[in-house]
Amino acid sequence: MTMAWPNEVDPEQPVIDAIRGGDPYAFGELVRRHDRWVRGVIFGVLGEQERLDDVVQRVWTSMWERIDDLRDATRWRPWLYRLARNAAIDAGRDITRRRDRMQSGNPALSQKSSGQTPDGTLVSDEQHSEVLNAILALPALYREPFVLRHLNGWTYREIADVMDMPVDSVETRLVRARRLLRESLKDKLV
Repeated sequence: MTMAWPNEVDPEQPVIDAIRGGDPYAFGELVRRHDRWVRGVIFGVLGEQERLDDVVQRVWTSMWERIDDLRDATRWRPWLYRLARNAAIDAGRDITRRRDRMQSGNPALSQKSSGQTPDGTLVSDEQHSEVLNAILALPALYREPFVLRHLNGWTYREIADVMDMPVDSVETRLVRARRLLRESLKDKLV
């Protein structure tokens, strides 16, 4: 993902302007170009793949419906980031509420599950599965920038801009995330 810096023209600006004018084809192009990083943001916050597609769909729908709320078209990336992050947080709360209701209504469900998802059983590479589980176990504070950096390839500056924090804070969180992953995986990977 490339971001425009001061004195640079954002190559997405004409697309954003077209979307603001109601062009569904421009919107489809933006989705095609940036769906991967939106997924990364949501995964980084939510920490699970099971509901990822639903939340992603909700974010893109929300963007289309709320594009007029975007005051400064040059700040569309941080705006979309916040939409994705907030949708992921809301989905996480919904998941927690449903899980709590189910567990309170059925004592047999109150025991911890193994954490294994149907998707996880399809993973043939055990090490890949271990790494993914370790990433999912990271606190959201560290998981979010880790996913943006290492799964989406964002620069520290890009992460800092959309998360509205200093680059030093991004670097600190990434160092801590890597340390936690190393500790978590030290006995599991050969």
